[in-house]
Amino acid sequence: MSEVRLDVEQRTEFGKGAARRARRAGKVPAVLYGHGEDPRHLALPTIEFARVLRENGQNAVLTLSIEGRNELALTKTVAVHPLKNYIEHVDLLVVKRGEKVTVDVPVVVTGEPGAGAEYYQDMDTVSVEAEALHIPEQFEVSIEGAEAGTQIHASEIQLPPNVELVTDGEYLVAHIAAIQDADTEGDESAEEPAEAGEESASSDES
Repeated sequence: MSEVRLDVEQRTEFGKGAARRARRAGKVPAVLYGHGEDPRHLALPTIEFARVLRENGQNAVLTLSIEGRNELALTKTVAVHPLKNYIEHVDLLVVKRGEKVTVDVPVVVTGEPGAGAEYYQDMDTVSVEAEALHIPEQFEVSIEGAEAGTQIHASEIQLPPNVELVTDGEYLVAHIAAIQDADTEGDESAEEPAEAGEESASSDES
């Protein structure tokens, strides 16, 4: 994962009104914390930060230039408005070169299961511990040709060197099931009223 440089500003105004003014000015309110330091309130350039997320994912590592001083930070939480889809707020974690951090990394299922089978993805991310500047962008899990009944657990994900799984290895990431025959389901549902009708006829005769 590449390291990205951003010029940011210190925020001196706080609260919802100040946050709205910052967003109107093309800035994203953010808080930088960690390593025992007091939280620092920042304003990130909206367009540049959005580009960083698109190109590097949610675990982007930033070199923040704050009033001439550089600070290395991991993108920890990005709050997005549920309806208007703009970035409302960002939490950033101070990190040091060589330091290991725990992050959630996306899991991507690739390939197609065998004939008559379909897959279900049970986990979208897994937690791992990795060096801050070498966080994997994603993990790929292949289900190519997998038969119904196949289960893939977190422990089966191939991890790069120096990356350790934090998620319980027994957790189910994806599983393969047989495709249900829609015609068969329809036949079964059609039989039920017929059976009910027969029972009603029998009760009338008695």
